[in-house]
Amino acid sequence: MNMRAFWWIALAFTAMWIWFEWMKFSAPEPVNSTAAEIHAERPSDVPSANMPSVENSNAEQTDQSVPQATTKVEQGQRVRVTTDTLALEIDTLGGDIRDAKMLQHGMPNDHDTPFHLMGDQGPLIYFAQNGIAVPRSANLPAPTHRAVYQTEQRDYRLTDEQLRVPMVWREDGIEVTKTYVFTKGSYLIDVEYEVRNTTDQAWSGSLYSQFVRTAYDPYSSRMMYTYTGPVYYDDHSDDNKYNKISFDDINDQPLENRQIQGGWAAMIQHYFLTAAVPNQEATNTYFAKTLDQGRYAIGVVEPSITIQSGQSDVLRSQIYIGPTEQNVLKKIAPGLEKTIDYGMFTILAEPLFWLLNHINNLIGNWGWSIIALTILIKLAFYKLSETSYRSMARLRKFQPKLKQLKENYGDDKALFQQKMMKLYKEEKINPLGGCLPILVQMPVFIALYWVLIYSVEMRQAEWILWITDLSAKDPYFILPVLMGLTMWIQQKLNPTAMMDEMQQKVMKLLPFIFTFFFMWFPAGLVLYWLMNNILSVSQQWYITRKIEAGEVNETSEPKKR
Repeated sequence: MNMRAFWWIALAFTAMWIWFEWMKFSAPEPVNSTAAEIHAERPSDVPSANMPSVENSNAEQTDQSVPQATTKVEQGQRVRVTTDTLALEIDTLGGDIRDAKMLQHGMPNDHDTPFHLMGDQGPLIYFAQNGIAVPRSANLPAPTHRAVYQTEQRDYRLTDEQLRVPMVWREDGIEVTKTYVFTKGSYLIDVEYEVRNTTDQAWSGSLYSQFVRTAYDPYSSRMMYTYTGPVYYDDHSDDNKYNKISFDDINDQPLENRQIQGGWAAMIQHYFLTAAVPNQEATNTYFAKTLDQGRYAIGVVEPSITIQSGQSDVLRSQIYIGPTEQNVLKKIAPGLEKTIDYGMFTILAEPLFWLLNHINNLIGNWGWSIIALTILIKLAFYKLSETSYRSMARLRKFQPKLKQLKENYGDDKALFQQKMMKLYKEEKINPLGGCLPILVQMPVFIALYWVLIYSVEMRQAEWILWITDLSAKDPYFILPVLMGLTMWIQQKLNPTAMMDEMQQKVMKLLPFIFTFFFMWFPAGLVLYWLMNNILSVSQQWYITRKIEAGEVNETSEPKKR
C-alpha cells in the first residue's frame, strides 16, 4: 500500500476513535437512583401555560396548572393489560402506565424474555402519565395523574381487533371515564377522556401527557453510544424541527411553554421510544423539566375545552410505546421517524435503509440482505474502485524500479522525488489514483454504520448458525477474525516499496488492531465489512493479475498486435 492509502486508513481509524471518545464524553452521566432513595414527598407543578381554547370555546384564558409526580412513586391497584405486542401495568392512581414489556422483542441476553422498557421499581424509573389540567381559578375539579380511578376488573386481554380499558373518576358533579384503546398488532395507544358535566356551571380543562424517567440507562453501551433522553418536534420551525433536549440541557435550562402547532414529545433510547402525540391541528404547549431525585419529565398540554352544564364531550390523544420502526412511525405523526437519528448522514442513511428494507422483503433474512446490499454498493462504486486498484496494481508492478530508485537516490530526497515523478510520467502512473475512491466511499460506509446501529429490525435478527442477533457482537468472534484475515490478504496485494521499515511494521499491525475493535461491533456491521473486503480482494486480485500480465493498460485499450 502506498503512503497516501496508509495515511487515509490511519486518518479514518483515528477519526473513528475520536468520535467514540467524544460520544462517551458528551453522554450524560447515569443517575443511579434506587427505589429506596425515592422517598420524600413534595408535590410540585409542571410549567404553567396559556392554553388556547378550541374553536367555539368561550372559556376564560388563564394559566393551567398540571400537578407533577411526587418524588415518592406511590401506587394504587394494578390493572394488567396484555395484547399481542404489549404487556402493561396501569395503576389506578392517576391511571399511569407504570410498567411496559415488549412481547415481540426479547431482552439483550435472553431473547425469550420480553424486553422491559418501563417500570417504577429499581434504578430505572420510567412511566407514562396523563390527566386533565384546569384553570387556577376554576371551581370545578378534574382528574390529574394523582386522581384515583375505579375499574371493574384487574386483568384485560386482547381477544379481538380492539381492546378498551375504561377507568372511572367522579367528584363534585364531574364524571370522567378515562379509556385506553389498544389495537391488534399496534404499539399506538388511543387515550380518551369522556367528561360529563352534571353541575349547573361550565367546566373547562386541558388534556396533558408526560413521560417521567431517570437518566439511568441499563442498556447503554460505551463502545457504541446512542442518545437516551427527551426529544420534541416542531414541524413548522424555520430552524431545527427535530430537537434533542438532553438531561443536562434540562438541568441548565428547562423547556417552558413552547407553543407548537401539532408536534409531539418523546423519551427515546436505543431501539425504543415512548411518544405523546396530541392533536396535530391544534396549537399545543410543550415542556421539559427536572423533578426530584434525578428524575426528568417531558410532555405536552393540549388546548382547553369547555363543556357546558349538562353536556358531555371527549378529549382525545395518543401515546406510542414501542420499537423505532421507521415504516410505522412515519404513519403516526410528521417527523416521528426522525427519532431514528442518523445525524449529518441522514441524506445517505435513509435511502440505504429503504434499499435494505426492500431487499429484505424479497429475501426474508437481514443477514443475506446485508450481503446483497454490499454487492449492490460495490457494483455502484465498481469503476471508482477499479481506478484505485489499477493505481495500486501499477505501483506494485513497478515496485522493483521504485525500490532501485530508493536505493540509488534515497539519500538525496529532492533527486529521488524527481526521478520517481519521471518514472510515474513514463509509465502513466497516477500516484493519487487510490485516494479519491476512498474519500467518496467513506461517507457511504459511515451512513451504513448508523443504519445498522439504529435499525431495530436488526435487533435479535438471525442470520445463520451462531449469529442469532445481528445487532450484537459475534459471540465467538468468527466474523471479526475473518474480517482481519481479509484485511491481511488485501495488504499482500498492495505495494510496499515506498514505505520504510517502521511503516511496514505498522501496516502489518493494522489487521490485528481492526480485528480487536471489530470484536465489539454489531455482527451486521462486521458482516458488511467482511463481505466488502472479500469483494475488494477479488476485484483487486483480478485487476492486479491482468496488469502484471500486461493485459490491461491505463486507458483500457485493446493490446496492439
